[in-house]
Amino acid sequence: MQDILSMLATIQRPRLLMRAARFGAEEYRRDVHLPRLLGYGKLPRYGAALIQLMDMEAALNTQRKEDDAAYSLTRHIDILIAIVAEARVLRTAQN
Repeated sequence: MQDILSMLATIQRPRLLMRAARFGAEEYRRDVHLPRLLGYGKLPRYGAALIQLMDMEAALNTQRKEDDAAYSLTRHIDILIAIVAEARVLRTAQN
């Protein structure tokens, strides 16, 4: 089984989406943004949060590819921002 960061390295998304996510990750604040995405209550650990975010992002990416009318570009970018920011923290903690 791959670890979380290896799984993230294999994800390929359009360049513009990833640029927006990296740009937005600079302003990401876990205590403010993560509850809005995952629901309010106790925040999960970084690894658990990343897994939840990756599942949500995969569903949104499927909607994007299928031109689903329910697809939300802003939600997709918000989740990608959280993924990038959470992964940065996790990488830093592992070093």
